[in-house]
Amino acid sequence: MSRRRISAVVTALALSAAVPVLVPTSSASAATCSSYPSWVAGKAYVTGDIVRYTDGKAYIAEHDNPGYDPVISTWYWTPYNCDSGSGSGSGTPVGNFVVSEAQFNQMFPNRNGFYTYSGLTAALNAYPGFANTGGDETKKQEAAAFLANVSHETGGLVHVVEQNTANYPHYCDWSQPYGCPAGQSAYYGRGPIQLSWNFNYKAAGDALGIDLLNNPSLVQTDASVAWKTGLWYWNTQSGPGSMTPHNAMVNGAGFGQTIRSINGSLECDGRNPAQVQSRVTTYQQFTQILGVSAGANLYC
Repeated sequence: MSRRRISAVVTALALSAAVPVLVPTSSASAATCSSYPSWVAGKAYVTGDIVRYTDGKAYIAEHDNPGYDPVISTWYWTPYNCDSGSGSGSGTPVGNFVVSEAQFNQMFPNRNGFYTYSGLTAALNAYPGFANTGGDETKKQEAAAFLANVSHETGGLVHVVEQNTANYPHYCDWSQPYGCPAGQSAYYGRGPIQLSWNFNYKAAGDALGIDLLNNPSLVQTDASVAWKTGLWYWNTQSGPGSMTPHNAMVNGAGFGQTIRSINGSLECDGRNPAQVQSRVTTYQQFTQILGVSAGANLYC
């Protein structure tokens, strides 16, 4: 387990003092549009947010926007079917993940049993826009890109926690007003994206509606929570890059920009070409499994 994930998250959040990215969550049991928050003009929304408009219908944000009207700004918003939990525009039901369980097992033949397919599909409800935006090829490319980067961070979904225990006491930033209530050494890397630092647990937990600041161990004991933290970073954080990994894939910037957003400060621009190549090779393997092209702009 490496510390690469740490630098990316720190870059993304240190300057913002861990101001949480507020992303409403949804659940498979949410059956009516009334379960989603009302749209507010001028409020910033991120890709995957679902709101209830004044007409009583729900809309899902296909792109980040500063509170545009869902009925007028159709590039930013797509109608969302509350009864089936699926978008009626370019989206497909969250339950119909573009990666089958058999393909998932093919991608991760030696994975830790903790990283269950059911945990991943359950987590998708937190960010319905993930692998569910654009055409079928784009959806599969995004899923492959996310899983390829996750594979690189965890040694093929083998490691659940950071392996270097000597690093554990280092991830508590006491300058944060909320401190480290779970303990000095409680905020080490966990899960598919290796979430680290108290301010990242605070921000991710606030966004997901889970108290991870006081209960960081949930990321290593609950598969769905672990996957949600990975999706939180993927869909809302740009790290040392200029865009979120989600936006990089759905807007055509290419896989290389996902590397930059996750660990560009240590790998991109010739800093560590071997690590970049490892990510790219895995991505190419996963797109082959899904039967789509890898697209352009693979390197950073």
